[in-house]
Amino acid sequence: MGNWLVNHWFSAAVLVAWLGINIFLFTYYFLFFDRDPRYFYTRAILGSALAWARASAKCLNFNSMLILLPVCRNLLSFLRGTCSCCRRTLRKQLDHNLTFHRLVAYTLALLTAVHTIAHLFNLERYNHSQQADDGSLPSVLSKMHLQGIKWLNPIHSNQTTVEYVAFTTIPGLTGVIITLVLILMVTSSTEFIRRNYFEVFWYTHHLFIIYFAGLVIHGIAGLVRGQTEESMEEVHPHRCARYLTQKEDDCWHDCCKDPEFGSIPAESWKWVLAPVLLYIFERILRIWRARQEVVVTKVVMHPARVLELQMQKRGFRMEVGQYIFVNCPAISLLEWHPFTLTSAPEEDFFSIHIRAAGDWTERLIDTFQQQKLRIEVDGPFGTASEDVFQYEVAMLVGAGIGVTPFASILKSIWYKFQQADQTLKTKKANNVALHFDTAMDAVTGLRHKTIFGRPMWNTEFAAVAEAHPRSVVGVFLCGPGALAKSLQKCCHQHSSLDPRKVQFYFNKENF
Repeated sequence: MGNWLVNHWFSAAVLVAWLGINIFLFTYYFLFFDRDPRYFYTRAILGSALAWARASAKCLNFNSMLILLPVCRNLLSFLRGTCSCCRRTLRKQLDHNLTFHRLVAYTLALLTAVHTIAHLFNLERYNHSQQADDGSLPSVLSKMHLQGIKWLNPIHSNQTTVEYVAFTTIPGLTGVIITLVLILMVTSSTEFIRRNYFEVFWYTHHLFIIYFAGLVIHGIAGLVRGQTEESMEEVHPHRCARYLTQKEDDCWHDCCKDPEFGSIPAESWKWVLAPVLLYIFERILRIWRARQEVVVTKVVMHPARVLELQMQKRGFRMEVGQYIFVNCPAISLLEWHPFTLTSAPEEDFFSIHIRAAGDWTERLIDTFQQQKLRIEVDGPFGTASEDVFQYEVAMLVGAGIGVTPFASILKSIWYKFQQADQTLKTKKANNVALHFDTAMDAVTGLRHKTIFGRPMWNTEFAAVAEAHPRSVVGVFLCGPGALAKSLQKCCHQHSSLDPRKVQFYFNKENF
């Protein structure tokens, strides 16, 4: 239980920090635009919708800055390597990269909805103020463009509609495009689409390029304006606003001069420039690495439509549990699919096992049965399974094709025992639960399942805890979310409150 509390408190601390920054940004800028005298006249037209739009915009910028970082896989692999000497709790946070990526994405969708609704109210109020002729302050402010001075209301015609502004101005058009892109990306990222129509998810997700391009140019037109600093010094709104609706022909006081307005400078590019450049560097590195020649040395067709590819590539170095992205130009020039490496680092080749689970894999398997194809490989990239040798005792749980990372681990353990590797901490790896639909394992060649049916996990964990009362046990899963919840619960229940006694650490593969 002790490590469970530490892990969850650390994850909770990261989440609270992220949430706290969002709350701070939203609150700070909401109050700023709701109270700052520079936007006194803007608020006279727009009301509180101004603050809602600007506060959500700041949070959008912050989360847009974060959204790319969890999918910079080379960066994560580098951090995992540099953190190899750090505590397990710190390294484990890297395993939540996709969870955090999805959380940020959903937050972007929510903030976009708030921002869009607020600006729809703003456009309606701009339009209403332009058409008003009642001598009110919003009406007077909206007619200032007729006097040849700097305008405050971007709508200058009584015939203009909200729809016209939304589709003919840079902020409006880019806002519509960004919103549509987010809707497509979020809906195509659901587990059903990813599992059954991966190609739809893959292509749609690359609309992020349009998202960032639209985000950068969204605010350059500067339609939302406020009073300039110079004008504030001459005609402060708290002192002079009432004179705008009570102008005299023979004005003699210091408020006779009309206020001047300037645009709010575009700032989105400042927030996203660094992560976008980092991601561009990441993509260039991956493209260069993927262009290195890959030689397919052996093709094996296993039962249950599982294809094994053994390959060689100059300079390729791997660790257990890592994965690669594979592209087959003959099938698709743009699609890259992740596969766990099933070979051991000690072998002179690297291999993957591909199960038929969609159009791309079906075509790849069918074609490789007839002829060898040219493939490109990007990676390898790190996962939680890299830490398996940091534990004295390891429990490896694979469901279906999820056994693949553990095939690599078991092979490597065998090689290390053969070579009497003194650096190997793991002394036992005797709780390996493999679940398949067939009697023979397509990866390891086992003739029988280690455990038939669903194991009694409480019994299994209790047995391990009893056999290793003072050990740190690493529990590794490559399988569905429901099984992950069961194993995580067991890790929590069977870990001792005394940190000197048995502790279970849960690790799950994420791609």
